[in-house]
Amino acid sequence: MKKWSMVLYGCLSLCLFSCKEKKAQPDDTGSTGTIHISVDESFKPIIEEQIQVFQSTFPKAKIIAHYKPEADCWNDLLNDSIRLVIVTKKITPEEARYYADSLGLYPQSDLLASDAVALVVNRNAPDSVFTKEEVAGMLLGTGKLPYKLVFDGVKATSTVRYAIDSILKGKLFNTSTITAAKSSSEVVEYIAETPGYIGFVGVSWIGNPEDSKQLELLKKVRIAWLPCDSCEEANTYTKPWQEDILTKRYPYTREIYYVLKENHVGLGKAFVNFMNSDRGQLIFRRGYLVPARRIFIMRETQLKLVKPVKQ
Repeated sequence: MKKWSMVLYGCLSLCLFSCKEKKAQPDDTGSTGTIHISVDESFKPIIEEQIQVFQSTFPKAKIIAHYKPEADCWNDLLNDSIRLVIVTKKITPEEARYYADSLGLYPQSDLLASDAVALVVNRNAPDSVFTKEEVAGMLLGTGKLPYKLVFDGVKATSTVRYAIDSILKGKLFNTSTITAAKSSSEVVEYIAETPGYIGFVGVSWIGNPEDSKQLELLKKVRIAWLPCDSCEEANTYTKPWQEDILTKRYPYTREIYYVLKENHVGLGKAFVNFMNSDRGQLIFRRGYLVPARRIFIMRETQLKLVKPVKQ
């Protein structure tokens, strides 16, 4: 009797151990299912278009994007429901090891495209040309120009981090001169309604001349001119045009990265592969950003007007 009790106990222990070790299987594939992703809010217009085209190609797939400050996207990597984040910073090997220790898998990260931080002013503003020293002075509160600044939040956003890391080289800006809006679209609307302010937004919100909504916004605001970083002629200014983002003549360029934690061939990998494909890279290009994975050629052309042929 004792022998059979020990056998029964061993069987029960094996069953309990097997149940404990068994993990839930993913219910998505490369073309079916539903996943949630977190995206830096400053990239919303271009990522929305990527998702729309991807889902039209794979009707049984659904990608639910949550647009939020960049710091929240990084925090979401520790959340089981978020497998993919799209941010402005590539994950470092140290960060990847940290997430691997926490999550049990090693995240992948790479470049998708390049964009820029645009400065926008009210249509009636007397100035729309600024030096980098003037921009830094306004951020530090030491400048002589009478403008206040508007960001998509005062902390935790990629635009704020860019201003501190890349424009001020690590210095903290003077928050007394900063107004915080809830989103990039609210930044543009605030500038349109309030003279005397300069807004900082991702160029995908304001730089596409083929987007009817952005054209309407450009009737209310202007994109500021900034010094060209590598132009041969002195005192040359530029805007965040596609060619000047590509050549980095525009001074405030930055990158778009993905970070993926997925150990099976699921929707996360499929969406990343799509954004890196010819179609996905063309969407970045047509959104007036610079694709990272496909050859991007700029050619100078000369157009000659001719009279139409009479029929």
